[in-house]
Amino acid sequence: MRTRSFRLFGLFLFLFSVSAFAGGKHLVTYTSKDDFDTVKSAITEAIAGKGLVINTISHIGEMLERTGKDMGGAKQIFVKAESLEFCSATVSRMTMEADPHNIVFCPYIISVYVLPNEPKKTYVSYRKPDLVGTPASKASLKEVEKLLRSIIEEALN
Repeated sequence: MRTRSFRLFGLFLFLFSVSAFAGGKHLVTYTSKDDFDTVKSAITEAIAGKGLVINTISHIGEMLERTGKDMGGAKQIFVKAESLEFCSATVSRMTMEADPHNIVFCPYIISVYVLPNEPKKTYVSYRKPDLVGTPASKASLKEVEKLLRSIIEEALN
């Protein structure tokens, strides 16, 4: 129990340092020493464990690799990179009842990727929703982020 608490504390400290490094306000980034497939599988299971269904898996790394030469890009951007798109009827309804214009925040996307210069590190990121609109809208958007955070933290622990 004590070891788990220490690991969790370490994870949160690392999260805050990585988030600041990775761009601050617009995204949240976690890292794992587990390989891409293990992390992606854990994220997939955590999403399903919340009763949610993945709508689309975007194979971004493969697309960039496949089209790179035609676009004049020679640089390898990712070793592997995929984004998992899903939605929550409960959270989305709350968000859009607060403000129908919040439709732009749905679906939710969690990206999993490995960088060429850090092949033993897997990144997991999501866009942090801007807390906009009425107090009800802001509260509902906090729930979106809470959902995304809980999925990733469950998967990485």
